[in-house]
Amino acid sequence: MRIKSIVVEDNPANRENLVGLLERYCPEVDIIGEADSNTSALALLNSTSPDLVFLDVRLPDGNIFSLLEEIRKIDFHIIFITAYDEYAFKAFQFNALDYLLKPIDSQKLISSVGKAVESIQIREENARLKNLVENFDRPDQEKRIALPQEDKIDFIPLRKIIRCQSESNYTRFHLENAEVVLVTRTLKDFELALESCQFIRTHQSHLVNSIHVVSLVKRDGGYLKMSDGTSVPISRARKEVVSRAMAGL
Repeated sequence: MRIKSIVVEDNPANRENLVGLLERYCPEVDIIGEADSNTSALALLNSTSPDLVFLDVRLPDGNIFSLLEEIRKIDFHIIFITAYDEYAFKAFQFNALDYLLKPIDSQKLISSVGKAVESIQIREENARLKNLVENFDRPDQEKRIALPQEDKIDFIPLRKIIRCQSESNYTRFHLENAEVVLVTRTLKDFELALESCQFIRTHQSHLVNSIHVVSLVKRDGGYLKMSDGTSVPISRARKEVVSRAMAGL
């Protein structure tokens, strides 16, 4: 699991040291930005979507808590970093995941990042569960499917999916407006759930949304013309199944 992270530290040497420790001991952490003040930190937080933020408590333009009080929704995990113990209680009022004292101990850093990974995984599972519960009362095409990616989970309404294409251990979802989502799971992982919602398996590598089928073409071995202008082949073994499914629409 990759963790998008930001480092907020005004001392260049300390910032370089922390980034170096993360690269050496916590390879799952991707540093997507660095800041050295409240002002630059706020700009960075507003322009990115980090999972985890390492925050130095004392910055040149004030302590970091004044910045956090301005943020309406803190939807990222925080690990505070400081040389001053008196900030510990205040840090945990902001639901800090952990609290590191300078100089940073590598084993303590590994432990803190481990907590972050576990917490982020729980949050993602809760999001999937929420999506499952919400789907119960929805008509088929209004249901949503959770598509896990490296750094996020997209919840896509089924009606927006035109077709799914297998690519080895990946599945490429072709959506309306020419959007494409590549998921690191096989087509078979999605087949059962989607076929119960008016999707049709036409081929070993193709699963289509029946509401986006424009026509069934019988020449050239047989294929389906889709709403995005693409042609999806029908395998010989699936011809009868596809014909029955299309006749029942």
